[in-house]
Amino acid sequence: MNLVCFDVVKPWLAALSLSGLGFYIAGAIILGIVGGRWLDSKFNTDPLWLIIGLILGIAVAVTGTYNMLKPFLENNRKDKSNK
Repeated sequence: MNLVCFDVVKPWLAALSLSGLGFYIAGAIILGIVGGRWLDSKFNTDPLWLIIGLILGIAVAVTGTYNMLKPFLENNRKDKSNK
């Protein structure tokens, strides 16, 4: 989804796409924790999968956040280089 149109960010579309950012971050981390706890209960390896799930959840959250913010970062760089 391209939020940058003719070098101008559409404000309402940007706000709409960024409004779900917190839910995305929380969802990725919570899914990692819940999945890790479930695997720990299945394999009886109490903190191992919880830690792995937490790390994977944080990695997914960071990657997704960067991908969501990339159009805004690129637009900001273009604005600074044009000055």
